[in-house]
Amino acid sequence: MMKEIILLKNGEIALKGLNRSVFEDRLINNARRRLEPLGRFSFRKAQSTIYVEPKTDGVDLDEAADRLQKVYGIAALTRACVVEKDFEDIKAKAAEYLREELEDAKTFKVEAKRSDKSFPMNSPEICRELGAHLLEHFPHLAVDVHNPDVTVVVEVRDFAAYVHGSQLPGAGGIPVGSGGRALLLLSGGIDSPVAGAMMAKRGLEVFAIHFASPPYTSERAKQKVITLAEKMTAYCGRINLFVVPFTEIQEAIKDQCPEDLFTIIMRRYMMRIACRVARDSSCEALITGESVGQVASQTIQAMNCTDAVCNMPVLRPVVGMDKDEIVIIANKIDTFETSILPYEDCCTVFTPKHPRTKPKMKFVEQAEAGMDMEGLISRAVYNVETIKISQ
Repeated sequence: MMKEIILLKNGEIALKGLNRSVFEDRLINNARRRLEPLGRFSFRKAQSTIYVEPKTDGVDLDEAADRLQKVYGIAALTRACVVEKDFEDIKAKAAEYLREELEDAKTFKVEAKRSDKSFPMNSPEICRELGAHLLEHFPHLAVDVHNPDVTVVVEVRDFAAYVHGSQLPGAGGIPVGSGGRALLLLSGGIDSPVAGAMMAKRGLEVFAIHFASPPYTSERAKQKVITLAEKMTAYCGRINLFVVPFTEIQEAIKDQCPEDLFTIIMRRYMMRIACRVARDSSCEALITGESVGQVASQTIQAMNCTDAVCNMPVLRPVVGMDKDEIVIIANKIDTFETSILPYEDCCTVFTPKHPRTKPKMKFVEQAEAGMDMEGLISRAVYNVETIKISQ
């Protein structure tokens, strides 16, 4: 029986300097956690590659590869057959291991990487001899060095030789948790899960906060957000979801503030609460799914009004994207179908008929002046529900 492992290729991590090992160790920890439900695996790093070897019998390597494709920090990965550093063994195992791929292909080429210079054949010789051997076993094939259906790769490394087919694309980016922690305002729409995933790709550990307004919003709306957070864990890892009771604040805004400023004042309260929850959970920034001009609260003037109440950076990774671009990513991370479920969130329930798109700060501050701001915020924060969502 052939021994199989998974090879993970570093991408951006390879460009790091003296702290490169910190990123590699974080990547290994994230990958190990993602594979934990499937069994035991060992991890070893060498030459910009991480070797993932199953230590439990009967491990589902298809599922393992699928999970690893969603781990940020991996540029590419491949399942590979471990062979002796002997060309006869390489020939025999290559034909056997890649039989199914080669039988279904019309063209192929061979690539060789010989980091162990003591191996008696150089890379061109390996390619030439292995290519001839495979043509004997699969006479229907033709060689195409520019655009082959299958690329047969032989890697002769320090510990062993490895044979594999074409690589699978990884998620790219840098490992989650290598860049700190941020709090995502998760609304239940299409944009915010995409924003969270994009910042996780840049190394941020993502926590999430959601504002619920029962009885105006239903339990199904809350469950929708929980489901979105669960789906996000495939890319973002574990998420703490904070659910804030927002009904009292929205009713106070409705009773005490001009209708055309409802949305902007509501957003300012959300940002104030999010900043407090962020500090309490060691988050160093907020993340929102705002895109300039998409809705009334997402103009430059409105963003300026909301940022004014924050005492930490506000990251808006989709700010310059149109809806079609955002939807493409939402489908990729499998949140789109959940996001479009017709359960209203607190933002849509209290939307004014004619919201102010270019609010002026002095009028917004005047409208807020008569409210019991500290009492409203303190009660909301005190009653926050924390839901821990595992990957």
